[in-house]
Amino acid sequence: MLFAFSVAPTSTTDESASMSRAVAEAVRVVRESGLPHETTSMFTTIEGEWDEVMPVIRAATDAVLAVSPRVSLVLKADLRPGRSGELRGKVDRVERHLAGGGGGAPGGGAGEGVTGEGSDDEELHS
Repeated sequence: MLFAFSVAPTSTTDESASMSRAVAEAVRVVRESGLPHETTSMFTTIEGEWDEVMPVIRAATDAVLAVSPRVSLVLKADLRPGRSGELRGKVDRVERHLAGGGGGAPGGGAGEGVTGEGSDDEELHS
């Protein structure tokens, strides 16, 4: 299962108002979890089971709450029990299509958006 989340302070008690410092503490929690993860400019994605991932997201949120009186949390999950390796697998499948020339309309076939939503095996979400 994949869990993409973004946690950020809406303000800080620090005069420098460093949002990146607070976010870095959240990312540190994720890295120390030992779970497969990827951090991008907008989200951090963690792969694992509910019981493994949710405490990490909670701890990352708490790390930001330690420096901010108010925090914004966005969470998106791709729940496919029994699947693993999807953190890279989803991207690899899309890359294979691109390398092969793909074909068809941008974003996939009928009913698929730019992110591939609607496809069973080729979804790519931010």
